[in-house]
Amino acid sequence: MEGYISEQMLDDYKKNGYVKVTQMFNKEEITHIEKAIIDGNIASHGYGAKDGEGGAMNMVLWWHPGNDVTGMVARSSRIVTACEKILGEEVYHYHTKLMMKQPKTGGKFIWHQDYGYWYNFGFLFPNMMTVFIAVDPCKKENGCLQVLKGSHLCGRINHKKQGYQVGADLDRIEVIEKCCPKEYVEMDPGDVLFFDCNLLHCSSENLSAERRWAFLCAYSSVTNAPLTNHKPSLYTPLDTVPDSAILDCKQFQPNDEEKLFYNPETDVLDDLPFKQNTEGGKE
Repeated sequence: MEGYISEQMLDDYKKNGYVKVTQMFNKEEITHIEKAIIDGNIASHGYGAKDGEGGAMNMVLWWHPGNDVTGMVARSSRIVTACEKILGEEVYHYHTKLMMKQPKTGGKFIWHQDYGYWYNFGFLFPNMMTVFIAVDPCKKENGCLQVLKGSHLCGRINHKKQGYQVGADLDRIEVIEKCCPKEYVEMDPGDVLFFDCNLLHCSSENLSAERRWAFLCAYSSVTNAPLTNHKPSLYTPLDTVPDSAILDCKQFQPNDEEKLFYNPETDVLDDLPFKQNTEGGKE
């Protein structure tokens, strides 16, 4: 299967808005990625994202893959080839997020579409997607992803502030839930979920004793250049690397300037799902 995505899986993606590939990364690779996250102190670039109900998720976002281990993941042939097969053309890296739900305190996300945010950065077409890589087990108990199957076919839905977050219109969600079944996407470390930018998804809080770390890479087709001149959104050629580059790479410490980490104290981004506050970080 070229890029791990068979024709049947491609059909499922178009119908359901997502497809899961089990064990796309092996145990050694996931351990290597986890080491890069810890030894590279990537969490130091993070910020707390409160859910308004006492929980919070720690998030780190960067705009360019870079040449460290985490960059090799976003640039790996298996991921890029799969995305290009799904979107039907060459892709480029939009951004990567590390999302960390800590035990007992990991906050929830309300229903939203990624394109509900990205649209505000001037992307004309929803020819975009997210690749969700499970670093830890993602189960119901620790706040795994929930999706409304086939909801991407509804198109972009208006998003607005809802307490501490920005989510899809609740009246529209209420109706969509009646015709698009909710699925809990449980994943093991190394599993990968490819999903459409208009797929409605959310996640519950993590009340378990186990953390839930996930690595999310977002991609756009190269013909989907945004209208705005916002630097992070602009097309940057993606230098794809062989899959072996992940384990071959020994650079665990990222180059901050190279990766262009998001800094909530100096960068104001209207497409992120949390309100800007004046006390540092996002809420």
